[in-house]
Order: sequence, then structure tokens, then C-alpha cells
Amino acid sequence: MTDQYAVIGNPIAHSKSPLIHAEFARQTGQDLVYSAMLAPLDGFELAIRAFQSDGGKGLNVTVPFKQDAWRLATRRTQRAELAQAVNTLKFDGAEVLGDNTDGAGLVRDVLSNLGFVIRGKRILLMGAGGAARGVILPLLGESPSLLAIANRTPARAHELAQQFAEHGDISSGDYASLAGCHFDLVINATSSSLSNKLPPLPEGVFSTGCLAYDMMYGKGLTPFLQFAQTNGAARLADGLGMLVEQAAESFFLWRGVRPDTLPVMAMLKNS
Repeated sequence: MTDQYAVIGNPIAHSKSPLIHAEFARQTGQDLVYSAMLAPLDGFELAIRAFQSDGGKGLNVTVPFKQDAWRLATRRTQRAELAQAVNTLKFDGAEVLGDNTDGAGLVRDVLSNLGFVIRGKRILLMGAGGAARGVILPLLGESPSLLAIANRTPARAHELAQQFAEHGDISSGDYASLAGCHFDLVINATSSSLSNKLPPLPEGVFSTGCLAYDMMYGKGLTPFLQFAQTNGAARLADGLGMLVEQAAESFFLWRGVRPDTLPVMAMLKNS
């Protein structure tokens, strides 16, 4: 029988995951079907159990269910445990393995697709929500000289810094505390680009040769990327590569095969 996979969320109609995974399956010759599932806001676990009982093999989980998926998993990877959020579920009998592939997707996009070396660099991560939490451990795994977390509510940034302190050099604070600081990689993990707003970044945070990276994709030059462009950032990138790379990480977890992501990114850009 053809193996069943899906992405679950609310809303979900906008998701590019079925297109991405269909191309991965075609490329690697894997016999699977990947669909999109809309779950009621109060019916996530019921939807999961129904999918699992029907023989489903794995799920991607998107907004707003990543923490629900974390709680539902019977076993978690270290990166999912620390992120306290799960975006990938793998079913094996009664076991539900929870993973978080977001950070691996970001790091692979930055290193492999953009050719930017993280080791020894100064990183600024904007935001302290789920998107930021999911990428901290993989970023620290690349040995930057510093990872600074900035958030409008500094207490949330401090909380994250304390949680991950044993894994690398982390600082935290509000945006005003960044005055006079310079970074080689600035990542926008806030939701500001959804509403065409700009977090209160001080001028001068972009060092010579800096890469400005917005996790949002499909929005063109967001206010953050526009600000970066006019304030000295050498390179700009959106989150399309991260989207495809985190999907490839999920695909590898499920199928044991790593697809070629570059043609899929080209396909999405052209469409």
C-alpha cells in the first residue's frame, strides 16, 4: 500500500508542503502520498489519532499545533525537547517520535545554499517565540562566537538564553540594548513581516558582509529586509530555502533518503 503522510494545521490551504513532498517523492522514487489536513483548533489530538489509526506514517505540524504535537509525542529528539515544539511526527506502532526540523533547515539553507559560514560569527536572533526557540540549538551547534537574542519583552529573551546557556555563548535583551553592537548574521524570527512591520532595530547592527535573513517567505522585500538593505547588510535572504530544507529533513527522518532541494526551490521560485 502507498504510505500516507500529511501536513496538519489551521489554516492549512496556503501550505506548499504537499507540492514539496510530492516532488521529493517523484525525485527519489518513494511510494507515498502527502496531503494537507485542516484540524479544528480544539481537535488536534483527535485528528492525529484518526490519521494514525488509518495507517498514516508521519505528519508535519504547523501553526498553531507545534506545542500540542510536543506534548503528544511519546519520544522526542534533543532538538525537539529543547525547542518545546514539534513540527514532525513519525508513527511506529504505539510510538510517536517528535522532532523539530526547523533549525536544521535554517542552518542547511545558510551553510549550503547561501554559502555563509556560521562558525566564529556574531549572530543576532530577533524574537523569542516558537520560531526562534526551534533554531537556537542548531545555530549554536555551528559554533558562532556569540548568539544574541533580542525581543520586545526582554524577560522572554532572558528565559531562552538561560535555557540554552550550556550549549554556547548567548546574550539577551531588548532591542535598545543592541545599540553599538554589530552582527554578521541577523535573523528575523518574529511575526512582524506578516503585518508589514519592523521590529525596533537600531541602525548599525549590520556589520560589513552581513547576511540579513527573514524567516518569512513569499513577501518580497519585507520591512526588515528593506531596512537591512539600506543599513549596510551585504546580502538578503527570505525563508523559502529554510522551508524546503526543513521539509527535506522531515523526509529523511521518515524515508531514510535525502532529496535534492535545489530543483525544488527553483520550482517554487518560478511558480
